[in-house]
Amino acid sequence: MERKLFTWKRLLLAGICMILVSACSSGGKKAEGQENSQAGNDDVVEIGILHSLSGTMAISEVSLRDVLLMGVEEINAAGGVLGKKVVPKVVDPASDWDLFAEKAKELLTKDKVSAVFGCWTSVSRKSVLPVFEEYNGLLFYPVQYEGQEQSANIIYTGATPNQQLLPAADFLMSKEGGNYKKFYLLGTDYIFPRTANTILKNYLLAKGVPAQNIIEEYTPFQHQDYQTIVSKIKRFAASGDACILSTINGDSNVPFYKEFANQGMSASACPILAFSVAEDELRAMDTEFLVGHLVSLNYFQSIKTPENFKFVENFKNYCKKNNLPGGDSRVTDDPICWAYTGLYLWKAAAEKAGSFDVEKVAAALSDMEFDSPAGLVKMHHDNHHLAKKAMIGEIRGDGQFDIIWETESLVSPEPFSEYAK
Repeated sequence: MERKLFTWKRLLLAGICMILVSACSSGGKKAEGQENSQAGNDDVVEIGILHSLSGTMAISEVSLRDVLLMGVEEINAAGGVLGKKVVPKVVDPASDWDLFAEKAKELLTKDKVSAVFGCWTSVSRKSVLPVFEEYNGLLFYPVQYEGQEQSANIIYTGATPNQQLLPAADFLMSKEGGNYKKFYLLGTDYIFPRTANTILKNYLLAKGVPAQNIIEEYTPFQHQDYQTIVSKIKRFAASGDACILSTINGDSNVPFYKEFANQGMSASACPILAFSVAEDELRAMDTEFLVGHLVSLNYFQSIKTPENFKFVENFKNYCKKNNLPGGDSRVTDDPICWAYTGLYLWKAAAEKAGSFDVEKVAAALSDMEFDSPAGLVKMHHDNHHLAKKAMIGEIRGDGQFDIIWETESLVSPEPFSEYAK
């Protein structure tokens, strides 16, 4: 009995040892896998790309994703950032402003990205702003906007009102621009057009334009029927001294310009000067009827510099190589330029700071200069906006622009306009 008990004890002990050895072995493999995973993570830095790939804003925002991915590829081919490979996390907020906030939160809290590049409309930016401030993220915003905002968590590479809106108004009132006396302010009904038109209206009034010579009107996103509005514009412009300042955004531009031409209106009768139409939008439009109309931006594909020629060529080649729609017939434009510039500013600031820490990167951006496709630009020393040239382009039949006017030097950004009240 005693011998049997001894044997049983030995078997039990052996079994326990085997279980322990197995557990230790399994635990060792798991730990090793975790270490390898962590080591892999140490070799990369993740960024977020937050642009609408579907919905009404896809006509504009898809290309921003494309140029950001091109920039990531270029940066990685040159050694990455601080020795780390840049890994983009692309999400689609689908032109849904609430979804922008949800996706931004996921990028910051779940994916732990070091920076986010995204948004187009001001309502999307306003939607994500509290998310970036709450979770201390860093957003690079590439589109011209209405100003009246400054956040420690947003880098604004697009234009402020004094870099786009006011130069456009001055140009149209000048002899060179046509000496226009009447202004029809037409926009999509959201934050940017509303605030932009407040600034424009007050500026025009301050310049002596009578109130009765300024009309303001708005349409919702995805609006398609512009017949009545164009009829009103036609009557307004019958005097021969009227122009349109357009803040229509997204795919509504297509039916607006089409209806304008359908009713026999042209640039010579009443020029449209737009703030949210560029080469990329013109790809989806019949440019035959757009010749002579104007756009106020800070970059055009037709800029004649070696740096810009290379940028345009690289983007076309990238789209062709990756079988993207349009291939090497794709174009560059203002937001594409500033999305690309924002990525390289982040890279330069992280390398200057020696860190991906939000506060350190933001501080390193102060007074930073960069040779962008639009030429030399400079970050303001404390307001997170970019100094750049203002330009007016005239639409050509091939969907490109002749640059007919530009400032001689960089225009310092003024996010808070005295005309916004």
